[in-house]
Amino acid sequence: MKNDKILLDHGSGGRISHSLTKDMMLPVFDNDILAALNDGAIFELQGRRFAFSTDSYTVDPIFFPGGNIGDLAINGTVNDIAMCGAVPLYLSVGLIIEEGLSLADLETIVNDMGRAARAAGVAVITGDTKVVPRGTADRIFINTSGLGLISEGVHVASDNARAGDKIILSGTVADHGITILTQREGLSFETSLQSDSAPLNHMVEKMFSAAAAAGIHVLRDPTRGGVGTALNEIAEKSEIGIEIDEDQIPLKDEVAAACELLGFDPLYLANEGKLLAFVAADCVDAVLKAIQSDPCGKDAAVIGQVIEDHPGKVFLKTRIGGRRIVDMLAGEQLPRIC
Repeated sequence: MKNDKILLDHGSGGRISHSLTKDMMLPVFDNDILAALNDGAIFELQGRRFAFSTDSYTVDPIFFPGGNIGDLAINGTVNDIAMCGAVPLYLSVGLIIEEGLSLADLETIVNDMGRAARAAGVAVITGDTKVVPRGTADRIFINTSGLGLISEGVHVASDNARAGDKIILSGTVADHGITILTQREGLSFETSLQSDSAPLNHMVEKMFSAAAAAGIHVLRDPTRGGVGTALNEIAEKSEIGIEIDEDQIPLKDEVAAACELLGFDPLYLANEGKLLAFVAADCVDAVLKAIQSDPCGKDAAVIGQVIEDHPGKVFLKTRIGGRRIVDMLAGEQLPRIC
């Protein structure tokens, strides 16, 4: 790392963020479980496989169309566990509250966390609350950690993509990122923009029920850094090439218009209720149908495939017939997105 101070770019989920993890964190805490760098840690205990994940949420604003920092925190950790192929079971919640936050706002956030946990079918079994002086935080930060159980025969990981796999995206991209941006900047549009924050564990269960577990190789929720960065991470870890088709990527008209107006590439904006699935070709129809049967997956589509050449690279077939590289996000497009 060339900088001597932490930048917002270090929290982007992109190239600079990865450098912080690999250059500073991994050498100190190095072990086989951590080195896998999946959405959560996958480990075995007394003959059973578990997934464990933790995340901290600092989104600004804390209330936005489609949710708030509370249900976002629950859904985010539920999804990270589900992306390990696990059934989420238990969560912890840590609140860092700034002096001066209204009790009404806190009550709304906590109640929405409870509703989100019940919707996902998980229990919050432990937690912690700290209050810091006015001006030393920004209203409220939330940490959630979670534990889930992985069924026998399920093996999904970022290094498990294989040549010939089809790539499914479970719905429209950039809904969360563009909603947060427009709310933060006080922008309004004739159409209603709304975050896609939602739990994906029920969708994942349907996927594994619809196809042989061995046919689902990679699951990833493209949050910070968006679809473009998530695909690059998978291409690098699996040492494979990826080709996606721009015409097949689901994108709402209002989101596309807002991105064009503001100069953002929707491939790099955060999603909080979508997943990418790398699936064997003979399972793709069954898995796609299972995703589309879920309320969060009605717009799902096959957007590309794994190719044998150009390992570590992601290519986009453009609408005009060209082909360009989709690189990993280099810096922070939009800080405090989750």
